Amino acid sequence: MRASAEPLKQWYAIKTNIEAEGKVKMLLQDEIRQRGLQHLFGEVLIPTEKVSEIRRGKKHIQTRKIYAGYVFVEMDITDESRMLVLETKGVAGFVGTDSRSPIPLEDHEVSRIRSELEEKQEAPKPKVIFDVGETVKVREGPFENFEGTVESIDHDRGTMRLSVLIFGRYTPVELEYWQVEKV
Repeated sequence: MRASAEPLKQWYAIKTNIEAEGKVKMLLQDEIRQRGLQHLFGEVLIPTEKVSEIRRGKKHIQTRKIYAGYVFVEMDITDESRMLVLETKGVAGFVGTDSRSPIPLEDHEVSRIRSELEEKQEAPKPKVIFDVGETVKVREGPFENFEGTVESIDHDRGTMRLSVLIFGRYTPVELEYWQVEKV
């Protein structure tokens, strides 16, 4: 049996309404402070990544949720803490269990989420809007206004290989996402 002065905080996944993750996080944190239950709660986490895309010739960086519809909460499960979460507007319930005895995430699951989060915070990842086999038009560079067919996409580098008709023959050309547009 654990001492009551030392709460046992574990991580739990909470299902939220779509696009309500940020609001749920804010409401949870506010309610925790108002009720003075900070000792029962730790971190409230919404894993996100930065995604870049080109719109109308300009680069835009957006934040995208890695696990849309979920919030992760580090907490000690008591009747009071459990009800606080379940009564929060936008919360559909704890993941993988009935609401009376939530099952915590395994340590390896939490480690994976944290490592994914660290990995995805490094640099904005290009938002891919192209498919292999699709015809695109080169917007910038030495092949400007040429059309080509997407042969492959390198998501990690943010580049694609096109087959472009140059001087009567198809030539492979490697370009970055922002250099092409859909036809």
